[in-house]
Amino acid sequence: MIKLLQQIKTIRVVAAVICDSIKEKQKIYATARGYGEFKGQWEFPGGKIEEGETPQQALKREIEEELDTEIEVHDLIDTIEYDYPNFHLSMDCFWCEMVTGKLVLKEAEAAKWLSKDELDTVQWLPADLTLIEKIREAMKTCDEIVPVEEISEVENGECKKDYRSFLDF
Repeated sequence: MIKLLQQIKTIRVVAAVICDSIKEKQKIYATARGYGEFKGQWEFPGGKIEEGETPQQALKREIEEELDTEIEVHDLIDTIEYDYPNFHLSMDCFWCEMVTGKLVLKEAEAAKWLSKDELDTVQWLPADLTLIEKIREAMKTCDEIVPVEEISEVENGECKKDYRSFLDF
């Protein structure tokens, strides 16, 4: 008896790892899915690549549509290949930074800015979870950016002032 192999559909998407500063990467932006089977689980915002679009163009369009925000797309972090039960996901994940806008939630049910130490406090979608260690390695804590003796306001491990001027050489 011959079994027919069912062709699993591949869905190509892009995801924005929006950070507070592309140089410092102290916080990243995550959203909780507001619909479907994975409602309430956390992900990096983004969406499908449409025909004729580059991944970067798709990401800019998706973030404008989902969050009413213009972003600058920086380096590719990784391309995640993940098998869900009913489809294969191919997700290009990029470091991004806000240019204009206020991150208005149009599709997600919630959003958070997460520090390096807070990455494990949300329930990530399985594909997004595979990216967390790479993101953690690239992120910095406040004391990695500014020498501890120069920090005058720290509360619960978070900088309370903008110390970027210390980093400009």
